[in-house]
Formats: sequence, C-alpha cells, structure tokens
Amino acid sequence: MAGRLARVDHLVNCAGVAPEGDLADTDEETVRHLVELNVVALTLLTRAAVVRMRAAGRGGGRIAGVIAALPLPATLRAGTRDLLVRRATADDLPALIALIADDPVSAGRGDSADGTATAAYRRALHEVVDDPSNEIVVAVAADGEVVATLQLTRIPGMSRRGATRLLVEAVRVRSTRRSSGIGTALVRWVTGTAAPAVGASLVQLTSDEARTDAHRFYERLGFVGSHRGFKHAVGAQPQAR
Repeated sequence: MAGRLARVDHLVNCAGVAPEGDLADTDEETVRHLVELNVVALTLLTRAAVVRMRAAGRGGGRIAGVIAALPLPATLRAGTRDLLVRRATADDLPALIALIADDPVSAGRGDSADGTATAAYRRALHEVVDDPSNEIVVAVAADGEVVATLQLTRIPGMSRRGATRLLVEAVRVRSTRRSSGIGTALVRWVTGTAAPAVGASLVQLTSDEARTDAHRFYERLGFVGSHRGFKHAVGAQPQAR
C-alpha cells in the first residue's frame, strides 16, 4: 500500500472486529486472530504511516483513534434474558425515534415520533455513525425488538494527566421493558467493557435534574454526582438578574 501512495498526511484507525456471542465461549484460536487483526495489524500500519509522515518533512501528519475498538456485537444478560448489543444502523431509525419520544422528559423538549422531525433524526444518526469518535448502541431482545439505546463519545483530554473519557448520553429503555435489568446490564457493559476497550479511564454522563429515579439508578452503579452541569442554548439571551 505504501508504494501506491505518493504521500501520507492522515491515518484514521477505524477497523476492528469482535466475536459474536459470549467472550467466555470464544476459542483460543479466534482470540489470537482478533489480537493479530485488532492490535498487531493496527500497530504495524500506524508505525508504517508514522515513518512516511516523518519522511515527508512536513512536521508529521495526523493519526486519529476511533471508537471502533468497541467489542460489538455482544450478548448481555439482563435479568433472566439475553440481549444482543450492537451498533445502530440506518435501519434502526424508526426504533430509535420511538425510544426517544417514549421518554417524558424528551417529549417535553419537543421530541416526537409523529414524523415531523424524521429528516432531522435521520441526518443526526448519519452524522453520529460517520463520526469516528461516536457510536450509537442498541440493545435488541430475543424477539428482535430494539428495547434500549445509548450514545458513546470518546473524548481525549489534557486534564487528569491526559485522561481519556467515555461520555454516555441519551440512555433510553423502552417504557414497557423498564425495571427488568436492561439499563443495568447496558451501563455495566459501558463501564466494565466499553471504557477499557477504547482506552478510557473515566466514564461520565449528565442527567436532567428532573430524572430523580435515574440519579439513584446511576449512583447504585457506582457513579458519583461530583459536578454540576450547565447548558446554553445557542442564540438565547442570558436572563438578567
């Protein structure tokens, strides 16, 4: 490949595979193949790109890490039932809209499944899916129904000695499936599997002040309400005090 490229300015590490099903049932040969492909091959490719970038004499190029390292699809146990967790696709749009609109707080902000904002939701889904630092994850029940979703964003940073954070947003569980262990299984997968897989040392999220039940839920899972979040609507005028 290097011989076919006149110059290398950017490298986006966006390839990765994961075994289907439970990792505990994966044989040793498959595990070794995954390591060769996801770690060794990626590292060798990155090293080759660095050599070409430095040889060009332009002060180096840019290498972007991505959230593609997430071990998906995966099978999680929620209560007495299994869930398939995978990346969202364009085909999941109707289910994702329904999950968002099913939430009273979101509905109060104007989210609706009446079709008036389908184009906006479709555009947003495409942007997230195409962004190498973002992922929308869905949980699918045995009957094929999409019962939950969340968005993950990998955020490198300078603070905390260069710590990388994994931001969790838009956690939604279908109202008819709540209190069945789905949310717990999904969030524990984020903290126990997804965060280490993308090199994040901290998982963080914000929750609307009206979601008091959600606050207790996250605290039971080990989250600490250490910060107070602020948001500013672009174009809005600050209120006089």
